[in-house]
Amino acid sequence: MTDSLFFDSDCISAFLWVREQNLLALLYPGKVIIPKAAYDELSIPTTPQLKERIDQLLQSGTAKLATINLGTDEFALYHKLTTSPDEGYKIIGPGEAASIALASVHNGVVASNNLKDIGLYVKTLGLKHVTTGDILIDALEKGLITETEGNNIWASMLAKRRKLGADTFTKYLTEKQKKK
Repeated sequence: MTDSLFFDSDCISAFLWVREQNLLALLYPGKVIIPKAAYDELSIPTTPQLKERIDQLLQSGTAKLATINLGTDEFALYHKLTTSPDEGYKIIGPGEAASIALASVHNGVVASNNLKDIGLYVKTLGLKHVTTGDILIDALEKGLITETEGNNIWASMLAKRRKLGADTFTKYLTEKQKKK
């Protein structure tokens, strides 16, 4: 995958919580984009360690911060998603909306675990989408982790109350292989 990945706060925080953000740097050099709205969600005073880790990614050049400026196509879509979606669509959070708006306008990939909230938007807009599990599969396929290491990372993420869609990495991997 060579397109930029636009992370919402949930997906990037899964890696930040367990100190595995280095996988993102190895897998997607120069392609990790953090929308400012997602960055702001991770900058709350109760989780200073997440802000510190995301700041390290930004300072090292591993990730880039993306803003949405008033009057742009990104802003129009972001505003629609966060305040006045079309009938049948739900209002979504700022981090999710920013990742969708930026990925849509810049032909990127939405990195989010929250399919319940964003699934319809991803489908309607024809966006590419990855989850934390998909990223760990990329790491496995590229030899950066073993399946056992993937299960350990997965368990650590679950312990930090991340919603990943399966009890273990192995189960996630098996389900993905069945769908191919």
